[in-house]
Amino acid sequence: MRTIDTVYIDGQFVTPHGEALFDLFNPATEEKIGQVRLGDAVDAQAAVAAAKRAFPLYSQTTKAERIALLRRLHDAVAARTDVLAAAMIEEYGAPQSFIGFSASRAANLFLEMAQTLEAFEFSQTIGGAEVTLQPIGVVAAISPWNSNFGSICSKLATALAAGCTVVIKPSEMSAIQTQVLTEALHEAGLPAGVFNIVTGRGDVVGAELTSHPDIAKVTFTGSTAVGRSIIRAAAESMKRVTLELGGKGPNIILPDADLESAISTVIAVGFANSGQACVAGTRILAPRSRLPEILDRLKTAVAALKVGDSADPSVNVGPMVSQKQWDRVQGYIQLGLEEGAELLVGGEGRPRGQDRGWFVQPTVFTGVNNDMRIAREEIFGPVLCVIPYDDEEEAITIANDTPYGLQAYVESADVAHARQVAERLESGRVVINGAPHEPLAPFGGFKQSGIGREYGRYGLEAHLEARAILG
Repeated sequence: MRTIDTVYIDGQFVTPHGEALFDLFNPATEEKIGQVRLGDAVDAQAAVAAAKRAFPLYSQTTKAERIALLRRLHDAVAARTDVLAAAMIEEYGAPQSFIGFSASRAANLFLEMAQTLEAFEFSQTIGGAEVTLQPIGVVAAISPWNSNFGSICSKLATALAAGCTVVIKPSEMSAIQTQVLTEALHEAGLPAGVFNIVTGRGDVVGAELTSHPDIAKVTFTGSTAVGRSIIRAAAESMKRVTLELGGKGPNIILPDADLESAISTVIAVGFANSGQACVAGTRILAPRSRLPEILDRLKTAVAALKVGDSADPSVNVGPMVSQKQWDRVQGYIQLGLEEGAELLVGGEGRPRGQDRGWFVQPTVFTGVNNDMRIAREEIFGPVLCVIPYDDEEEAITIANDTPYGLQAYVESADVAHARQVAERLESGRVVINGAPHEPLAPFGGFKQSGIGREYGRYGLEAHLEARAILG
């Protein structure tokens, strides 16, 4: 059993002032696998003070120095890829396809930001003014449990590229993963205080960071409800915020779609990360003219998915992260039935043959209209809804009729036509026919899916303030 009893402040692993303990579990077995000692408000204050001391010198580093630093971080994290993946399997249980992507991407995020930085200009002349982009100050980065490596490394790489120093608050549910990653980051040999990591509860460490007067910016990935509380706290001192929040992504299957390819994509993006993904395409918009065939293919494809411990590389859907999350997803499946939706496949309880572990049956509802709660609220589990439409205008209307707008999908044999549909969707990203991730393109949401953008130059600019000098 793993015991984690340090936080990372001012370039050192130190015993936290906080004394609260949090148990860690393997979600596939429900067995306790470790315990972490949580930081508290005092630890958060110490981390902010360290980042504040480091900021004046670090903010004056050159672009070349920051690029070299990002490359060192890449090398240090890349050397731990296998250890990172093993920790994620044990502590989180996502399918190995997702874990392999996440573990390798964690290191590559530093190279991608170095690439962005190489082409970025921090000053320009506009009329009679010299305009320079200045590092915003100390950044608080709050990351979620469903994408621990990627969120931490993305937020850290962007802040460092801008010349900011950072205090990171990862989820306490990802403490083993965080410890492995922190050890790798430490080996890169950054100046003390440039980055600090304090694992703790959101209502303790997170609350201290979002209200601390020396934090200039908060970057947060998580639920829309928590995002609202961060905005309220940040407003007191006019902190800048970047919020990547929830989603309820539509996946529009256009009438001309090749269904063999389209259903494969629908399954991949609907059940990605065991459904614990803000970008999941959970509302399947199907043309009524092809509905029977779509439902038949969906039922066959979902029934063939393998649910289980992600130590098995053939598993497609892993467990929910916790008992609480399992209960939440079960509650939504019950709600769907109460609302009058019909089960195409899946349903309540564990999959057949699973007597332990927080496993959910991959579930697809039919007979759904867009007013049902299962079609409007983020479930964050392997539960999809099929909503029929009669024509393209209705499909676009349904797709946009949501408080969210993070990532949408379009399936079509005609890419040019799919792009025309994509341009009408109220979403930060639209993916056509399962196109691969583009790490340099901006990522973030419309409406209640967030504020601001991450990745590439858009993410970098969000950590800078423009200053004009005239005369």
